[in-house]
Amino acid sequence: MWENCLKVIRSNITDQTFQTWFEPIRPVSLVSDVLTIQVPNQFFFEWLEEHYVHLLRQAIDIAIGTNGGLKYTFLADQEESTPETIGYPYQQQKTGGNGQNNGSIVQQNGQNQTGQTAPVNLYNFGVQLNSRYNFDTFIEGDCNRFARATALAVAQRPGVSSFNPLMLYGSTGFGKTHLVQAIGNHIVSNNQNKQVLYVPSEKFTTHFIESLKNNDLQRFMNIYTKVDILIIDDVQFLANKDRTQEVFFHIFNHLHQSGKQIVMTSDCPPKELQGLEERLVSRFKWGLTADLKQPDLETRMAIIQQKTQGENIVLTDEVTEYIAHAIDSNVRELEGAINNLIAQAWLYQGNINLSLAKKVVQQTVQASDNKEISIDEIQKNVSDYFNVTIEEMKSKTRTKEIVLARQVAMYFAKELTGFTLKAIGYHFGGRDHTTVLHALECINDYILEKREMKVHIDNLRQLLKK
Repeated sequence: MWENCLKVIRSNITDQTFQTWFEPIRPVSLVSDVLTIQVPNQFFFEWLEEHYVHLLRQAIDIAIGTNGGLKYTFLADQEESTPETIGYPYQQQKTGGNGQNNGSIVQQNGQNQTGQTAPVNLYNFGVQLNSRYNFDTFIEGDCNRFARATALAVAQRPGVSSFNPLMLYGSTGFGKTHLVQAIGNHIVSNNQNKQVLYVPSEKFTTHFIESLKNNDLQRFMNIYTKVDILIIDDVQFLANKDRTQEVFFHIFNHLHQSGKQIVMTSDCPPKELQGLEERLVSRFKWGLTADLKQPDLETRMAIIQQKTQGENIVLTDEVTEYIAHAIDSNVRELEGAINNLIAQAWLYQGNINLSLAKKVVQQTVQASDNKEISIDEIQKNVSDYFNVTIEEMKSKTRTKEIVLARQVAMYFAKELTGFTLKAIGYHFGGRDHTTVLHALECINDYILEKREMKVHIDNLRQLLKK
């Protein structure tokens, strides 16, 4: 009988909605025209009732008849719940004089009998917050002052301010992860009863896929819908993952409507995110977006001084200024050079002169005269060179000229940036890493086999390194 209901439901919704909200449902019994189904948890039940009650009613009418009824059952956290009979539309059962629920309403998962949220088991979910990432260790400058101020405001009043969601965006190594983890650390330190979950978007996707494979969507939803603060790093990597976006959309709505704080990072502002549903992007704009720019000279010098002084190493102004001028790309690259410098200081008993600093910088990073460029710059130069558009390179078009330009741009993205194959694929229309790997192999073969291709590559390399 439930299969007949599903046929009606499937014809009225998208495939991804069906897979997310109806495939996990299991039929239990059909007694006296009352169909009992099992759903993963209370949140799942409430979402069905809020968004699909009329569709369910229609399906029951067709499959069973207008006198048909529906019962839900679900499991509270590791405790079997009793069935609950639901009418259409659903109305909360009234309590009797003894304070008990007439109709045996099940206790919400993750809540104790006082109605307070019980601690969520975050073990193996999310990523451990790094205690070094706090507001005291974050160097403030013109490049990030507004972002830091908004992050601190959220940390002090999570879910209360109008900054919900908070979206921080900027290029790799500009301090986004430091700031959002500082938010988490501040809340954990000052609000012991708040549950904070920090998770990179790729780990979120992995959790979701594993929950589907293991038939454990209940635990997944319990974890993500019961937290007080959800921090999602690099949300752009949800691009082109339809089912993951679907479930994140519903988690986002549930948390936001419940007054819970949502914090996200991205490599670009919401309006420039590609491969994400418009309804998600529009929600990202509900709160506040703040950008982090490339650190300026004064900020880079302050970072150098903070890190070396923490190791009891004193640098001359000349050495500090040289490093700050030489490494102007991002904080991550700057810190890598400083770490190497600190190691040299231990070896040379703290004597760091300009000559040694130059040697360390040249060995560990690309300095400003040979600095890393962005994939956007590579795409712009390659598209101009081959007389195609960037949009064509990112599209699924497979004409010879466009495929060649796309592969050449991927080749230089791998050679001249620190991006992984997966990240490069994302910047080319959401392609996977195997497509990028194939492009690299093709261009390497062309260089060996075709003299004109080697000329093209050499010309472009000189152009890109100017």
